[in-house]
Amino acid sequence: MTAQLSEPVRAWRADPYADALRAGRGPLYLRRSDGWLLPLDVARWCAEPDEADATVLARCRGPVLDIGCGPGRMVAALARLGRPALGVDVMPAAVERTVRAGGSALCRSVFDPLPSEGRWGTVLLIDGNIGIGGDPVALLRRVARLTDPRGSLLVEVAAPDVDERVEVHLDDGHGAWGTPFPWARVGARALGVHAAEAGWSRAAAAWEAADRRFVRLTR
Repeated sequence: MTAQLSEPVRAWRADPYADALRAGRGPLYLRRSDGWLLPLDVARWCAEPDEADATVLARCRGPVLDIGCGPGRMVAALARLGRPALGVDVMPAAVERTVRAGGSALCRSVFDPLPSEGRWGTVLLIDGNIGIGGDPVALLRRVARLTDPRGSLLVEVAAPDVDERVEVHLDDGHGAWGTPFPWARVGARALGVHAAEAGWSRAAAAWEAADRRFVRLTR
């Protein structure tokens, strides 16, 4: 991490998220200023890859970078398959869990300098991580610089056709709140618009699995 932590990074290091990771389960939510809650599926993140995750793993080619890897189920699964993979996450507890599970991970923001920039064959933005920073175009531009020109980006999109940038905070459902930070929610149609603006040429494929939706972008 850089010496000066940004507010979003500070927010994800807040106690509600750290406590949920240590417990391996929620409840944990993103709460908007109007009170709307988005449940975060911490138990699924801490479990083995599920049916939907398997469809993502099957599409990984070359070395894989998992942005916002959380407790590392995808990175650890790739490691067990003998595939080169690295997770990055701003949360030390997430990185520690990833390493304990057998994966490799760094405690950094995606906007920090990262190893092998421009050489990753596949980059992952799953579990809502297209929302990082609250600016999908800026995030997609950054990911384009990380990805090999012949590589691909696998994005999990929101089920509704949504395109919103909001301020949220972490909420454990029992009165513990984190620091507010910017976040985004993006559906498949909006992702296509933002991807084109960020230099991705097309959506090479889209699929659904276990009520989750994914898009593969290429350049």
